[in-house]
Amino acid sequence: MTTQFQPGPASSLKGKVVVLTGGALGVGQSLVRLLHTAGAHVFFGDVLDSAGQSLEKDLDNPDGGDGPRVKFVPCDVTKYSDNVTLFQTAYELCGRVDHAIANAGLGEQGNMFDPALDLESVKQDPGKSMAVVDVNLKGPLYFARVASVYLRQPAREGGNDSKQDKSLTLVSSVAGFREDPGLYVYTASKHGVLGLMRSLRSSLAETQPNPIRTNAICPWMTTTRLVAGIEDIWKANDLPANSPEDVARTIVGVTSDGKVCGGTIYIEGGRAWNIEEGILGTRKEWLGESRERDLGKGTQLMGGGDHWTANKSSQV
Repeated sequence: MTTQFQPGPASSLKGKVVVLTGGALGVGQSLVRLLHTAGAHVFFGDVLDSAGQSLEKDLDNPDGGDGPRVKFVPCDVTKYSDNVTLFQTAYELCGRVDHAIANAGLGEQGNMFDPALDLESVKQDPGKSMAVVDVNLKGPLYFARVASVYLRQPAREGGNDSKQDKSLTLVSSVAGFREDPGLYVYTASKHGVLGLMRSLRSSLAETQPNPIRTNAICPWMTTTRLVAGIEDIWKANDLPANSPEDVARTIVGVTSDGKVCGGTIYIEGGRAWNIEEGILGTRKEWLGESRERDLGKGTQLMGGGDHWTANKSSQV
């Protein structure tokens, strides 16, 4: 029941305004280049100022005109104000935001559950490890919150206010839906990104005047600097790997598709599948029909949680 996702042409992105994070290197840089080639106006953030400025200089049309705009905005995704500045820059210069991609990520830092920990060393705060949570989960939460507001704004200054395709894409990982022993914090944070997409997809799909399609991207092994130490052994074992361009091409495909919503797109060896359809389609089989029915009913009754404590004052 898993459906292979075939990225279509990106021509629908011509003239669209795209905001993304982590755009200076790797998958992010490939994203910026592909979106620029498609004719989109690209506003990208990163903490790597030199690489970001170099990419902007390489691609931007300094004379303005009809060419697509590329703008680098220094952005630490763990800082809420930086996320706001990134979107506000796009909105001020183009009058709207059409698509948003939370791409910035950080690999495992240190060993959160080091077997060598003892009664003394465990008292030290694992700050280095927790930085992964800040970038990989707090960052997308900030980004998605800001994106949800800018994406639903009508175009300014006489723009076309008719219904437009809007999308929010969150980059998770294969570690978002399966275990990766040893990548304790990374796996937990990427599971969180997938949970964020699942909790947002229904409500953002009802946004007016423009529904917002929300999807998650889950690449497997991708040949970036994060995995440089295992590339040789990976090849020796004849395992499939993605190039940064493979992952970027799929993300651009999801962004331009106009239809896929609430999907979990797994990428392996340059090919992509929407595995969420299989998970949802087989839930009755592995959960049981009655439990699946009760789960659905209970989910509706629970709602957003605002009313859970409605009677709290009367119970005190």
